[in-house]
Amino acid sequence: MEETADESNANKICNNNNNNTNSKTRTFRGSTNTNPHRHQYQYQYQYQYQYQQHHQLWQYSNHFGFCNQNQYQNYYPALLPLPPTIPLQLALAPPLPQNQSFVSKTHLHKPSCKLHNPSLATSSDTHAHVVNISPEGLCRRNKVAVKGNDGRRITGAKTQALVAARRPDAGGVEGAVISLLANHFLVQLDPSQRIFHYNVEMSPSPSKEVARLIKQKLVEENSSMLSGAYPAFDGRKNIYSPVEFENDRLEFFVSLPITTSKSVLPSGELKELIHKQHQLKLFRINIKLVSKYDGKELSRYLSKEDNDWIPLPQDYLHALDVVLRENPSEKCIPVGRSLYSSSMGGAKEIGGGAVGLRGFFQSLRPTQQGLSLNVDSSVSAFHESIGVIPYLQKRLEFLKDLSQRKTRGLSDDQKKEVERALKNIRVFVCHRETVQRYRVYGLTEEVTENLWFADRDGKNIRLLSYFKDHYNYNIQFRNLPCLQISRSKPCYLPMELCMICEGQKFLGKLSDDQTARILKMGCQRPKERKAMIDGVMRGPVGPTSGNQGREFKLHVSREMTRLNGRILQPPKLKLGDGGHIRDLVPCRRDRQWNFLESHVFEGTRIERWALLSFGGSHDQKSTIPKFICQLSQRCEQLGIFLNKSTIISPQFEQTHVLNNVSLLESKLKKIHEAASNNLQLLICVMERKHKGYADLKRIAETSVGVVSQCCLYSNLGKLSSQFLANLALKINAKVGGCTVALYNSLPSQIPRLFFPDEPVIFMGADVTHPHPLDDFSPSVAAVVGSMNWPAANKYASRMRSQTHRQEIIQDLGVMVGELLDDFYHELNKLPQRIIFFRDGVSETQFYKVLQEELQSIREACSRFPGYSPPITFVVVQKRHHTRLFPYDNDPSSAHNQSSDENIPPGTVVDTVITHPREFDFYLCSHWGVKGTSRPTHYHILWDDNKFTSDELQKLVYNLCYTFVRCTKPVSLVPPAYYAHLAAYRGRLYLERSESATLMGSSSAICRAAPPKAAPLPKLSENVKKLMFYC
Repeated sequence: MEETADESNANKICNNNNNNTNSKTRTFRGSTNTNPHRHQYQYQYQYQYQYQQHHQLWQYSNHFGFCNQNQYQNYYPALLPLPPTIPLQLALAPPLPQNQSFVSKTHLHKPSCKLHNPSLATSSDTHAHVVNISPEGLCRRNKVAVKGNDGRRITGAKTQALVAARRPDAGGVEGAVISLLANHFLVQLDPSQRIFHYNVEMSPSPSKEVARLIKQKLVEENSSMLSGAYPAFDGRKNIYSPVEFENDRLEFFVSLPITTSKSVLPSGELKELIHKQHQLKLFRINIKLVSKYDGKELSRYLSKEDNDWIPLPQDYLHALDVVLRENPSEKCIPVGRSLYSSSMGGAKEIGGGAVGLRGFFQSLRPTQQGLSLNVDSSVSAFHESIGVIPYLQKRLEFLKDLSQRKTRGLSDDQKKEVERALKNIRVFVCHRETVQRYRVYGLTEEVTENLWFADRDGKNIRLLSYFKDHYNYNIQFRNLPCLQISRSKPCYLPMELCMICEGQKFLGKLSDDQTARILKMGCQRPKERKAMIDGVMRGPVGPTSGNQGREFKLHVSREMTRLNGRILQPPKLKLGDGGHIRDLVPCRRDRQWNFLESHVFEGTRIERWALLSFGGSHDQKSTIPKFICQLSQRCEQLGIFLNKSTIISPQFEQTHVLNNVSLLESKLKKIHEAASNNLQLLICVMERKHKGYADLKRIAETSVGVVSQCCLYSNLGKLSSQFLANLALKINAKVGGCTVALYNSLPSQIPRLFFPDEPVIFMGADVTHPHPLDDFSPSVAAVVGSMNWPAANKYASRMRSQTHRQEIIQDLGVMVGELLDDFYHELNKLPQRIIFFRDGVSETQFYKVLQEELQSIREACSRFPGYSPPITFVVVQKRHHTRLFPYDNDPSSAHNQSSDENIPPGTVVDTVITHPREFDFYLCSHWGVKGTSRPTHYHILWDDNKFTSDELQKLVYNLCYTFVRCTKPVSLVPPAYYAHLAAYRGRLYLERSESATLMGSSSAICRAAPPKAAPLPKLSENVKKLMFYC
């Protein structure tokens, strides 16, 4: 992470007329032996265990913007390194299954590189003893002491490193074949091509774009010293060369003309910068050799012939990634693994001081076809590069007339809003000669008119007088605070003299309107998206646009990968029909069905319910009786009984009641008491979306003990049959009913593993984190578990708060244990198998999650004597960039009609673009109505149950038809979907009134450690076992 403003210099600059500024850079520095980046496949779990805590560094990379005052391109934000290598160790408390055997293997470790005697990454002299367990594999380690979920240390446990489940077969065979294109581009490499990794130190530390200019000039002027190579540079500290330099250590001096800008401020008005000057700046560059790599280990890893487990050669793969990003990074704004440019469709205003930019994502992936480059279209929001004053006018509604009311001030609440809007944004000044950028840490306590500071001689100077005397400029907005740009020292910048630096990712929470506009920008039909990706691969800013590939003997195909997928058949569904069972097969192309001639599978009776209204006009309130009548009728049509009379007459309250937590709670308890504390349902109708929704849900489900269903008056005006049906399905599920079941039970579909009298539990888990600018709120973890068998369509939930941005579920063992208790109480026996779906895990965290969470699940099971069920642990991913497009082999056919359609529901891919060795597949279970369908990626990390590809794919696809809220298959397997909804509900419980949120956001800017997570309020026993969260 790079920070370009040196605080002490900045202080002198702000308070004194000093134009010679030197910016110092603070970066994350690793040892010279260690590559600071890590590729997305971070499986190196055979190394010495060195666990480090990380809090999603990539989210903070987006804080860093760039200044458009420099003639040498723009200032681009930093591309942060991924977390370091995570080794896997697991203390297995329960005994291993009896059918697993041990076979001893030996593998080599990569040694640390020594500068004076660098060795290839493919050789080593360090050995580890590996033990394979069929089919997953375990690696024995020494005895260690580990902590259980209760915090007690478990000594003497055998610590073993995990290896992911291998693919059990050559892939599935069920389903009709479909020809597809995938946005993966084959990369051919020469395994004998060596790559020389050099560490580079530049002094004084430049910004990233200046560092690239230095590298370019260095290569041009010192070709012979660099052996004629044109190396790749990551913009920070690493250079990769296809040939070895003349010496292992080199030192250069490079002078670069740095642009400064002089502003002219006649008549007290700020004008455009009209005069530019150049001054030479000298940089010292030290280069030293770190490592030498070749591609033999990568070729071996990708080979299907070698059955031995070997680690992915991260260093070599990362070097190739830097090589292919070299040219795009010079022309685009890198953000994470995506690159954005206004040349790819221009910037589009999305309101609120933000603009949408188009770009593309690229990443190297090991696949069955070999190394492939995944390239996809991308859209993201950036701060608009305008003055701070007009930015605030656009961002905050209460300041939209600020330019006409220059003398206005800010209330305390408004000041906190402004501080939240500007915090961590980078700005540059336009009243003096400098290209320095500053990060906004906060606002001054005093308004500009009352600010004084001490000069070098200790004399107090009024800020207004300083700018008048030194810059002949009269501050206009005197009643606004200044920007504070130092963590600790007084350093003030008037807002009207500051500009937002270009290219800064918008990290705040987008409004509903902004989100809608961004989604509309990114909503591309398959034909348009494919054309955009093809354009990137053939265009001037794409990964094939430079000469780096030829330098390193890489050849990247410009054609998408052709492959065959399979279309799984939809399951037969079981619906209700006046007490009778009716079967139905979704035969429409989108696999949707309806209840025209049938009922929900299990309808509930709701005798005691109430309606509470917040706000609304007189005409809107008058529609309530009609709404109650029509909702009751629609429920009856669906086989759900909703009493046409509420337990008490509808209650009408003003919207402001939602702002008062104690008043809201008393109102809800009063209604509950009127129903003799036996209220089944509370329907709340709101005039508009309101932040008090969070308090309403928390109070109802924790303090009062009633499930609630909210809706808006704007929807009551239409009262369409579809709206009423959707509302009825949600209500039915919340009070204990279910929409649909599989006609052919799971035991009949997978008879090899499932049996009617041996219940199975399906679990889902997810963690939700606060938005990137929130540096104090806890993360929330949720686990759900099916509570019936063989239907497996009702899920109980557990939620816990945990350390800020902690991805590993800390209380997983406790939550799983509670769900197993509930399961036992419902079925009088424990589940014979556990199928666990884990959502929200990136590939860099796969094995750390497996290492800790699989152990937590086993510990939860060990609470029951002699209980050690087989576990299948599946990671579910939606946030990936693989897209599948229909491919017509016959161009003369109706190609123009079919090429813009999405792939059909049930499309599964488990060859060519999947992992070369491990058990994974892509499944598109839904019909894409808008944009391009995104298949869900299922990666099986552990499989005691030994599923075949066909069995697991059929299981997941069939479960997608059982989601309670709709009459179509969903894109995500329901246990993971429900866990996501439950985690979101837990986050609502933590939200309080706006004043509390603002108070929290104005707390200390930099924390030494994340604060302790506030516990979630305890769920009421009345709702604990219901699907209140759906």
